[in-house]
Amino acid sequence: MARQLDNKCKQCRREKQKLFLKGDRCNSAKCAMVKRNFPPGIHGSKGYPRLTDYGVQLREKQKAKRIYRLMEDQFKGYFTKAQKSKNNTENILLELLEMRFDNIVFRSGLAKSRDLARQMVSHNHLLINGKKVNIPSYQVKIGDIISVKEKSQKSKLFEKPKEQFKVSDTISWLATDSTKIEIKVTDKPSLEETKGEFDPKLIIEFYSK
Repeated sequence: MARQLDNKCKQCRREKQKLFLKGDRCNSAKCAMVKRNFPPGIHGSKGYPRLTDYGVQLREKQKAKRIYRLMEDQFKGYFTKAQKSKNNTENILLELLEMRFDNIVFRSGLAKSRDLARQMVSHNHLLINGKKVNIPSYQVKIGDIISVKEKSQKSKLFEKPKEQFKVSDTISWLATDSTKIEIKVTDKPSLEETKGEFDPKLIIEFYSK
């Protein structure tokens, strides 16, 4: 599967905000947004240019793509599916992105970045309802339980689940059990809980032109 290979810190600088692509480093003084808060490139030190309405919509779409670690065709596929739904397009787009297997592993705190979450999934460390699923884009449903394979529980990736799961306190639609190393999806994600990361409305406007 194709992946984004651009320098992660440059992606954050381009989007003018932390995208939390490098785990703990993003919360440290070493973060590029702290040290070099201007666009990448030879002219970056001049600061961020003023954007047109189209430019604002484009940057919002690019930002969301980078947050969820998706390529253009896959991201547009989510928009197309959301647009065909009879329900609110913004909500459906958010649900499709947030209910991805790798995203839920990241949101729970089990993985410090979405790239690490994708690795956990694709390397067969995790189960859904006791069954092996190694597809990062798999759409998890309400009531599903994600657990760690017994053999994988000895890995360094899962040696401190109590500390890892603390991140999930801010996500109301996930319940975690650090003793069993399990994640349960209890509800659908809401726009309020991802507020500030990206604006689905601007993405819909971009693709609707």
